[in-house]
Amino acid sequence: MASFVLGESEFRKLRDLIHRRFGIDLGPEKKDLVVTRLQSVLRRRGLPDFRAYLEFLERSPGTAAMSELIDRISTNHTFFHREPAHFDYFRQEVLPDIVGRLRAPDEKDLRVWCAAASTGEEPYTLMMILLDVLGADYGSWKAGLLATDLSSDVLARAAEGVYSEENVSRLPRALRDTYFERVPDGGFRVCARVRHEVVFRRLNLIQDRYPFKRPFHVIFCRNVMIYFDGATRKAVSDRLYDLTVEGGYLFVGHSESLDRASCRFEFVRPGVYRRGKAWGERKR
Repeated sequence: MASFVLGESEFRKLRDLIHRRFGIDLGPEKKDLVVTRLQSVLRRRGLPDFRAYLEFLERSPGTAAMSELIDRISTNHTFFHREPAHFDYFRQEVLPDIVGRLRAPDEKDLRVWCAAASTGEEPYTLMMILLDVLGADYGSWKAGLLATDLSSDVLARAAEGVYSEENVSRLPRALRDTYFERVPDGGFRVCARVRHEVVFRRLNLIQDRYPFKRPFHVIFCRNVMIYFDGATRKAVSDRLYDLTVEGGYLFVGHSESLDRASCRFEFVRPGVYRRGKAWGERKR
């Protein structure tokens, strides 16, 4: 089966469109990847070339065509317990700090957001840790977890919560044995207790406003801003800052970093940032 040829003009237009709509900065070296990811779309839609595909995108109403585009282009490479030091810090330092501060005034309203949910491994792991840390007291909390992503395809897979044995094997045994059940094909499914506590929603991080009324105590936004240029990364981090409570935490990927000269968050450790002092403290 013959491959499609992507000319420089069409590639530049696709790059500009993807950057404008989704904030993803595709370098020249990504041209072959774009062809590989999109040629099945052209075949299925009966389009003869990428020029026709661009015309199709321009005249297509609604969001379906754009959703299909980003579903094919976005990487969505993840697995359970990726960069485990962050999960350890979340369990051992962040949650005890936040839970202790919320329990003292008897607020018990804990808001956690996973902003790059992909196929669900990260938000489900965070939810398992939440259940572990709060234990029998979980029912008295207004907790749960919001998980968002740009791709509707991966969100649908995440909501199913079914994973291969190899993927699940990366988790600590205690989590694997407690929060998963076997499925007939030999894989594992996240148990209903965890699935019901995670809300999946589609969200484009480069949109000007996020539809949340209250800020979060913890935000995980890992391994996504690496695809943004500097200006987009700064704009997104500013929006995340505005949606983080005083003393709340932001996690980004180990391969990512925020510009300390312009970033409003305070650096804590690699991949971990905090918004100012903890709530209730006064700056001198």
